[in-house]
Parts: sequence; structure tokens; C-alpha cells
Amino acid sequence: MITSDQYRERMAKLKPNVYMGGKVVDRFDPKLLGGMNVMAMTYDLAYDPELDGIGVTTSHLTGERINRFTHVHQSVEDLFSKQKMTRLYCQEVGGCIQRCMGIDSLNALSVATYDADQKYGTKYNENFINFMKRVQSEDLSLNCAQTDVKGNRPKRPHEQADPDLYLRVVEKRPDGIIVNGAKAHNSCSVYVDEIVAIPTRNMTAEEPDWAVAFAVPSDWEGVTLVNAAYSPPPRKKLEAPFNKTGISHSITVFDHVFVPWERVFLCGETDMAGKLALLFALYHRHSYTGCKAAVSEIFTGATALAAEYNGIARAQHVRHKLADMIQVVDLIYAAGIAAAVNSKKTPSGTQVPDTNYCNAGRMLAGDAIYHEFESLAAIAGGLAATLPPEGDFYDEKIGPYMEKYIMRNPDISAENQHRAFRLFQDMMASTWGGHKLIDYLHGGGSPVIEKVAIYRDHNLEHSKDIVKKLAGIPFEGSSMNIDREPPAWL
Repeated sequence: MITSDQYRERMAKLKPNVYMGGKVVDRFDPKLLGGMNVMAMTYDLAYDPELDGIGVTTSHLTGERINRFTHVHQSVEDLFSKQKMTRLYCQEVGGCIQRCMGIDSLNALSVATYDADQKYGTKYNENFINFMKRVQSEDLSLNCAQTDVKGNRPKRPHEQADPDLYLRVVEKRPDGIIVNGAKAHNSCSVYVDEIVAIPTRNMTAEEPDWAVAFAVPSDWEGVTLVNAAYSPPPRKKLEAPFNKTGISHSITVFDHVFVPWERVFLCGETDMAGKLALLFALYHRHSYTGCKAAVSEIFTGATALAAEYNGIARAQHVRHKLADMIQVVDLIYAAGIAAAVNSKKTPSGTQVPDTNYCNAGRMLAGDAIYHEFESLAAIAGGLAATLPPEGDFYDEKIGPYMEKYIMRNPDISAENQHRAFRLFQDMMASTWGGHKLIDYLHGGGSPVIEKVAIYRDHNLEHSKDIVKKLAGIPFEGSSMNIDREPPAWL
């Protein structure tokens, strides 16, 4: 395990391959520091005594003490601990902790590479285990590059006018492969050690070139990160933890990138591509039952604070809104707990959460997020959009006006009211807030994707049999078993 200082030292050694605004930028560019601060916290929080070691565990491979973000789940308890860690860490930073995609990709690869080896006699799992040991021993940070740019959406990878619109293998050599293409929406890719690339969908028999998974350093030859960075607006006087955070997303371009065979985890096994894609999505949605519970709780707390500061905390409509919001927080988190309780151990030894509970939790979070923005906006009022700039509160002439007229609840100081409404403005009426409106909905998959997965994986025949029994209609099988079998793809 390393510290945040050691993590930053590693980032300083990476070669420049990050583009923003049409030019190469340093990884310590001010626009990137907020996101790097968040990633750095995943290292320091592991040592935080108040968190009771939730971010630390023991490697099943080496027996060494490791950061939980580098662990492959071996039990129900591991899934519980990862979900709890994610929620607590996201509360600390005020949103996405960013390192979840690393642990989620590792767990997905642990299953898919094992299954590929069992079926095809390959050595992908050996490659993965060796990579995993290095990830754990060096406490590496990872990005998962999954989403292809996809081109003409109704067309499959092999039907695209440009075959590079899905990442693909263009050459196989004795020492490795050459890949070409790009991945989109790659959060935190510019300040991680390694980029793990996996398929975004199932592949057909015509698409072995697109059934590829591998890992390369984030500054690897031929890798270019075209980046967009977001942070809450900086503060001049009212410094606050929330305003020291941020996030970045890149289009990651692989321009004829060489990948040594020992870094390859899938290459041509089309039936394993979809399995790997679905496993990563499943693990990532389980992580969302931790992080989105935290985000919903932050909106709930902000709405309650806005009501208190506006002097309307006892109003019945406020209490009803808060009760609805609290219910969402608890149900999202409960879905993750249920997914862990109903998890299955695969032949690889990895614990896989229940698909329907994961997807139900993530779908609820996506459906609810705009209602949470609406509730906060309704209770906070228009000031979150029209609050004068921070400097006006410290101007010699107009500062006293600002202090006098921001007052609401006389029991709350003018400074604290200013701090609260400045935060509400950052959350909803800033570039950061606009970015989050889309991020919270689509991150990990939009609600419609979860609906597809829920419909696919739920045993509707079993549900119909229950009703047939109640109606006296003959049916085969039993309607008494509530345990679900894992979906066929797993």
C-alpha cells in the first residue's frame, strides 16, 4: 500500500500524452488537480483510523495487506465491505470516488479469463494473475476503457464503414498484438497508472478482431488522451472540501498500439467478449449501490439544510419530500446488500453479485436523480441560480449589504448561509452541476439499460407460474422456490 504523496510522485513520472484545448498539458494542470485530489484520497482514506480499516484487506493471492481497490472479491463479506467503502468514501469527496472502475474491471477479468482458459486452453488467467499481483504490490490505480465510440449505432462492429469505431486487433505478432481504435467516456484515465481495455458488447463469429482485452500504462506509446475536465468553481475566500475535487473524462485513442502477449486477457474469443462486458457492468452497478446511495444522501442532506436555513424545516411538504428522498437512499443501498447476500461463487473463486438486485438499485438511482435535483432546487429557491459572485460578499462597500440581505433563519450566521447557498449553486447552477446532470444519469449505464437487463435476467415464467397456481391453471414445476439461478451468460 502507498500514500497519496507516493501516488502523485508516480503521476509526475508519466510521459505527456494528455490533450486539452488542442494542446498537450501536464498532468498537474490546474484543471486536472481536482480529479487527482479525489484519486489521491483513495490512498489516504485507507489509513484513516476513523474508517476502521474498511479500505484495507488481505490478498487471496499473496496473503499481503492490500488496498481494497486492488482486491478480487472472495466472499459475500467482501462485496459488503466494497459497497460500504464506496459509500463512505463518496461521502468524503461529495460524489464519485473514481477508482471503482479499477476494482470492477479486475473482478470481471478474474472470471472471464478463467472461463476462457477452461474452454480454450489459453493462458489469459495466468496473464491476469501476474498483472493482478503487480497491481496489488504496487497499489496501482486503474481506468477501465470499455465504451467504444460505436459509429453508426444500428451497425455491428464488423459492419461499420470504419472498422476502428470499435477497438480492434489489426495485427498479431509473436511478441504481442497491435490494436487500433478509441474508447469514450474514460473517467480518470489521465491520472491513473494503467488503462484496462475490455469489450463493450457481445461479439459474433464474424468479429474475433474486436473481442480483445488488455492492459497498458496510461502513457504507453500510441495512447493519446483527449480530455475534458470538470471541477466545482474555485473559491477565493470560502474554502471548502467540495471545491477541491473534480473529475476528468477522455476519449482514449489507441493508434496502432503494441500490447505484449503477457498483457493480453482476451484475443479472438468472441463468446467471452459479451460475458466480460456484462460482468464489468454488473460489478460496476454493484459499486453504484454504494456511490449513488452516497450521492442521494448528499442531495437529501442539502435539501434538509436548505429547509433549515430557509426556516421551513417543519413544513409538511418539506418533510414529505425528504421522506421520499430518504427512501431512495435506503433502497439503493439495500439493493446492493441484497445483491451481495444472493451472490454466487464462480469456478474461478470470485464472488459475483446478483444481477437483478444490482440492476434494480442502479435503475432506481438513475430514475431518482433528477427528482433529487428538483427537490433541492424547490426547497433552496432561486438564490442558488442568482447568488452574486463570492467577491461581492467581501467588497468594502457592498459586502455589508450581502451579509444583511442573505439572512434567513436568524439562528444561522450570514457566513454559514452564504456557504450553504454557494454549495447549492455549485451543485446545480454551475458547469460542474450541468456536467453532473448527465453524469449521474448515464454513469454505469442509463436506466433503460438496467431495464433491459432486469427483463432479460428475471425468470418471468416462474412469476407466471405463481399466478397460474393461484388461478388453478395447471403448470409444470414449482412456484415455491424464491432463489434465482444465475443468468445463462454467467
